[in-house]
Amino acid sequence: MRPPFLDLLMLPCAGASATMYLRWRRLLPQWVRLVPVELPGRGGRMGEPHAENFSRLVDQLCDEQAQALQGRYVLFGHSMGGLLAYGIAQRQRALSRPLPQAMFVSASSAPSRRDPDRFVGKDNDAALIADLRKQGGTPEEVFNSNELLRLTLDTLGADYRVCESFAYGANAPLPLSLHVLAGRHDDIAAERMEAWRHETDGAFTLDWFDGGHFFIRQHEQQVLAVVVRELTRQLSGAGHAIAVAA
Repeated sequence: MRPPFLDLLMLPCAGASATMYLRWRRLLPQWVRLVPVELPGRGGRMGEPHAENFSRLVDQLCDEQAQALQGRYVLFGHSMGGLLAYGIAQRQRALSRPLPQAMFVSASSAPSRRDPDRFVGKDNDAALIADLRKQGGTPEEVFNSNELLRLTLDTLGADYRVCESFAYGANAPLPLSLHVLAGRHDDIAAERMEAWRHETDGAFTLDWFDGGHFFIRQHEQQVLAVVVRELTRQLSGAGHAIAVAA
């Protein structure tokens, strides 16, 4: 029996484009439709001004992705993308719109346990470059190109302002499955990742991977295996027969 399609909306990390996920298109099962969610100021939206406010960006993304957010969909976000996924789910609920079937958050502190000092002093090029070096994941050719580095720093600085503008409200847990992915050598403390369990009253999983903040690149196959595992469980639990082979 052919499973129904499931839209997997992918939200990028700070400083990045949604193209960071394009490789996954050929690695995921055919019943998963990858939907890269590009943010203003990068990729195909390079000519648009960067967003700098969390709530306004979430509102904009919900409006732009309204069609995809009506069907069978799942949200996936890495780092800042995880926070945006949370904001989208909360806004969908506030507007009585369809919630995601599930949500994946990767390398992102729980909204109730975000580090208030994370972005202190990150308002100049030297600090942003040091942060890029520390986090890893940025190709060396970016640092060797003045043009690419300028684009990256402008995007990263704006994205950090988006994250800094986030304000946590003690909302009721979301009625959806929540799957958290974390790196054992990331700077994010384990308890900040584990605190995500309080944001759902549905199924909750927490998977740890070797590696730092960009373990999703270092261990791509293992990450994809977890994603497919949980998507399969999601649809199987809804009574659908699933072919898990990619």
